[in-house]
Amino acid sequence: MRTHSPENERVKRAYFTYLKEARRLSEPSIDAAAAALSRFEEYTRYRDFKSFHLQQAVAFKHRLAEQVSARTGERLSKRTLFGTLNALRAFFQWLAGQSGFRSRLTYADADYFALSEKETRIAKASLERPVPTLEQIQHVLQSMPDATDVQLRNRAVIAFTLLTGARDGAIASMKLKHADIVEGKVLQDAREVRTKFSKTFTTLFFPVGDDVRQIVVDWVTFLTREKLFGATDPLFPATRVVLDQDRCFQAGGLSRSHWSNASPIRAIFKEAFAGAGPPYANPHSFRKTLAQLGERTCRTPEEFKAWSQNLGHEQVLTTFSSYGQVGHERQAELIRSLTSTVDRPPNGEAIEQVRRLLEDARHRLG
Repeated sequence: MRTHSPENERVKRAYFTYLKEARRLSEPSIDAAAAALSRFEEYTRYRDFKSFHLQQAVAFKHRLAEQVSARTGERLSKRTLFGTLNALRAFFQWLAGQSGFRSRLTYADADYFALSEKETRIAKASLERPVPTLEQIQHVLQSMPDATDVQLRNRAVIAFTLLTGARDGAIASMKLKHADIVEGKVLQDAREVRTKFSKTFTTLFFPVGDDVRQIVVDWVTFLTREKLFGATDPLFPATRVVLDQDRCFQAGGLSRSHWSNASPIRAIFKEAFAGAGPPYANPHSFRKTLAQLGERTCRTPEEFKAWSQNLGHEQVLTTFSSYGQVGHERQAELIRSLTSTVDRPPNGEAIEQVRRLLEDARHRLG
């Protein structure tokens, strides 16, 4: 039985290069496309893509809907179906324009990988996910041990994530020179830091508590004065692995190397939240915590615009739509509070600031 098609492998390699170099997609996005193609090839028993016909797409779609997840034991979710089929749809649209396939495929052929409108709405529905409160995160920090170098680093990682809202990939690649504890800011330099969309921007420390800031200050001071780390050394170094007396691997303090990816940071978060009690919150959820804090703290649209830029968002609507969803309890609290303010005169200054922001946005969009 065939386990691969040499011709398909050449085509896929060209497609992945296109995704990386032309579409500028990240490695996880390319991996997701590769997984979708692997599923489709396995179903067709690795027939050449040149033999593609519409019935394959329709039959594969039905087969995929019947598959069971190995993790949950239930049928694949609509979100998984949507992501897999969308990846295949994009691939065959690209393939239809390639030499040797133009006479065999049309762009419309790729549309047979689409879900129904009803299924698409289900797949794209966004459910409210728990967002850690500032108090919960502070409790986790207070509960974390700090007796060893590694424990100090782990606590500082969580404090730094809250203090800056930086993404875990960026944090894993930061150097000491990027953090300025005197000015209270961090430079996310895309030439050296793995930022989203390779954007370079400066983040001021968010006002999340002096105790949180002090943890980061103490950590940077510890690295520079006690460990004699230099400007180009990692801000959060990887753990040095050594052999114990039984020839088993164990942690042996800090190395002078960066983490290769953000997986160790997510592991630190899981362990910290499990030990402290609150439900697990991944590093990215801290950005939502900060967005919600900004909604409560900022008094004018201009202040919230500055808060949004501090998160690395060029458009304030990104903060509102992607991070600023109001929880049900807070939603009820706000609506009830508005019943006593509906007769108040409008705030002229705030309205004027909103008007200026809209004018600026309209000007940028032409």
